[in-house]
Amino acid sequence: MRQIPLGLRLPDRALFTNFLPARNCEALEHARRVASGEYVGLTWLCGPAGAGKTHLLQAVCATASARMRSGYVPLAELAPLGVGVLEGLNLQCLCLDNVDAVAGKSDWERAIFGLLHEAEEGGGSLVLAAQAPPALLPWALKDLGSRCAAGAVVPLRVLDEAEQQAALKLRARVRGFELPDETLQWLQRRFPRDMRALYELLDTLDEAALAAQRRLTIPFIREVLGASGRAPASDA
Repeated sequence: MRQIPLGLRLPDRALFTNFLPARNCEALEHARRVASGEYVGLTWLCGPAGAGKTHLLQAVCATASARMRSGYVPLAELAPLGVGVLEGLNLQCLCLDNVDAVAGKSDWERAIFGLLHEAEEGGGSLVLAAQAPPALLPWALKDLGSRCAAGAVVPLRVLDEAEQQAALKLRARVRGFELPDETLQWLQRRFPRDMRALYELLDTLDEAALAAQRRLTIPFIREVLGASGRAPASDA
């Protein structure tokens, strides 16, 4: 049974099957090993925003949940609730996103150190993600920084334009539709090339197309985005 702290739900679409590896093949393979229980201990995913860190964390959690207690905690969102969100989790596979949001705060770092100790003692996995590698974060507890740097530090790289197109097409196929080339190119020209934002946009458009029983043509997309106030400036 999937265990998600604080009632958080994982998006059903954050899976290994719809993660385009491109130049991140090693990161994907390592994440699969963590989810299967083949690799235990600490893993640190790092890379720029939009490189796929959150996707891999959620895919690890979703896959691992079939065989162990697992959970995903987005620290950037939950940090305002206090360090207590990390208490009593008792998970065999724990994924902490946005560690940079709490790095340098001793109370949070002590809590993460405790989770690392629990994972090591119990043969579990702790997967952390941040934009920077552990050696570049402003740790309050230097020992925690050293322990993180001694784990598996796995970098991710953002996708280039052609890889973004392939990733969006894969996302569309997994959702059961084909994304026309002209539609894909139109979206890339008019919206920031951030994969998280593009994925969210694609999901919104797909839901609208299903409701209206329409194809994702450019005129239909203009209609949907105009109604939602999200039309790009060049179409305003």
